[in-house]
Amino acid sequence: CFYFIFRSETNQPSKKTSKTITMSMFSNFIFPPPSSIFVTTMSIISFIALGNYGISEIRGKHMNYSKFWNANNNNINSGEKLKFSSKVGMLLVYTPAFLTAAASFWIFPKEGFRSNVLHSALTLHYFKRVFESLFVHKYSASMLLDSAIPITVSYFMSTITMIYTQHLTKEFPEPSINLIYPGIMLFLIGIIGNSYHHFLLSKLRGKGEKEYKIPKGGLFGIVICPHYLFEIIEFYGMFFISQTLYSLCFAIGDTFYLLGRSYATRNWYLSKFEDFPKNVKALIPFVF
Repeated sequence: CFYFIFRSETNQPSKKTSKTITMSMFSNFIFPPPSSIFVTTMSIISFIALGNYGISEIRGKHMNYSKFWNANNNNINSGEKLKFSSKVGMLLVYTPAFLTAAASFWIFPKEGFRSNVLHSALTLHYFKRVFESLFVHKYSASMLLDSAIPITVSYFMSTITMIYTQHLTKEFPEPSINLIYPGIMLFLIGIIGNSYHHFLLSKLRGKGEKEYKIPKGGLFGIVICPHYLFEIIEFYGMFFISQTLYSLCFAIGDTFYLLGRSYATRNWYLSKFEDFPKNVKALIPFVF
């Protein structure tokens, strides 16, 4: 993400700085950033904003959805804030990004294999999230509007920017190292793993039940948020498919946010369940 800063510096032909060497290595597997103020700005915003949200989660200032829907509001009457059911909130979060991804086939038709794969991955990812919101997840809480809006904008704008950035790469030669097929594999591993663990979470509650339970099965015996881990894998798969600096910035930013969210989630389970296994990590097996 710091390429935008590096490329503004004056290069000295007689001296190859470490920064120049690093950028040369980047060019083997990543497209040059397009000359677009919009893409540059979005890359920086995505990286910084998502990272900041992750730090806020660790510090105890949470985005108000799921088990944290009423966090940060101890001194505020929850009735004073606009809220709606989690199902409606999640549909609001994912639907604009899904419609944008689906529309990309019409807006940028016949742009080549790489673009088609990226458009397909984005469309499938957000379709799955809309489908799960409607038919898989069993919600027990509400979602505050002031949390739904930034998440909706983040997914919507990241989808637009990822698609538009890919469109702008048409003027550049392909990177010497092609990561499309490893990216497809990563994406499929991520989306399947994410779906499976969402299914396991949905099975924790019977009809009409709303209480939380300690998740079991799959990787839940190792980390408390394997669904986040696989979502991160999905977005790195999209980076491999697209090979653009923006998609890398978003994947790194999303990693920071979900690291923070998973850390907060683990602490929540530790505070609510005396029998929660201490060896279960937050996100990265055996590490964090």
